[in-house]
Amino acid sequence: MAPSIGPVKARKLIDKLGSAQEVFKGQEKELQSIEGIGPTTSRSLDNRSLISRARQELEYTARHRIRIISFDDPAFPDQLNQCEDGPILIYARGEQGLQCKRSLSVVGTRRATTYGRDVCRQVVKDLSQKIKDLVIVSGLAYGIDVIAHQAALDAGIPTVAVLGHGFSTIYPYAHREVARKIIRSGALVTDFHSGMGPERNNFLRRNRIIAGMSNATLVVESASEGGALITADLAASYGRDVLAVPGRTTDMRSKGCNELIKSCKAALVQSAEDVLYHLNWDPDRPDTAPSPRPVASPENEELQLLQLMISKPGMKPDTLSAHSGIPIQKVLSILLQMELKRWIMVEPGSRYHCLITPS
Repeated sequence: MAPSIGPVKARKLIDKLGSAQEVFKGQEKELQSIEGIGPTTSRSLDNRSLISRARQELEYTARHRIRIISFDDPAFPDQLNQCEDGPILIYARGEQGLQCKRSLSVVGTRRATTYGRDVCRQVVKDLSQKIKDLVIVSGLAYGIDVIAHQAALDAGIPTVAVLGHGFSTIYPYAHREVARKIIRSGALVTDFHSGMGPERNNFLRRNRIIAGMSNATLVVESASEGGALITADLAASYGRDVLAVPGRTTDMRSKGCNELIKSCKAALVQSAEDVLYHLNWDPDRPDTAPSPRPVASPENEELQLLQLMISKPGMKPDTLSAHSGIPIQKVLSILLQMELKRWIMVEPGSRYHCLITPS
């Protein structure tokens, strides 16, 4: 609640002084000796009203059975602690989904088409049948978010909804029944205190938790701008995989996804199998062994690029173009086609690897 102190500064202060309690006991001169902590920050901690507000918050959370989980608590999501700007605490209602080995954030447009809704439901459903410990993370918003939550609930797997406000309300109000179901079989989480309402800027801050809580972020329908693309950028900045479902070239609600794929910022996903493939997740449900791959017979330019990848794994498109003499736009087109055939895989940073032995 202290002004001028975000999660990065808060973690630094606690690390230097040993605990949050010692931070509030610290003298102004001692605080300012810490790199990045100036007079404004140190004076903001001297506001005695912060302690009384904190007591009120503790009373509210106890009354409404809201857990407060700090970043040094074993129950705190491991993935969030790997993010430099991860919150120092989260508020949670619900017990499941905060600690898991495999989690997928699913985000997209609020104005989802029938196509987007169907793909979202099918991917979540199929993944739930192949993965035991899967958790679906999203933001409880209209469109793809709530569809992803509902698909997880229907499939009987945990889902975590990250809120852009405190627990004194649920936004959007229309999703309060879905929120109740999530509490029973997953969790609602936020890093906003109870008095914070659903203000516009809060949802941008919320997106970093959606991106940070998961192994990867899947974008299902997005215009050329919007919160889903911001979440995808945040996921990439955390070193997480970004996946995207392609759409028609004429559909503005798929323009963002198509651009992510075209620019090699996201791997193309058409099915649950593509998610498993790109994240290197082995199915652990019975009867889900992958089918053997057909023998590949690449054409001349495909073979040329594959041989380059075999000789030096992890080459980028511009390097492949320079070594092969094939124009970069054509290289990108060939790489996309070979990725669809599952002959190659792309790692974060647009680094390509060959997965077959060309015949």
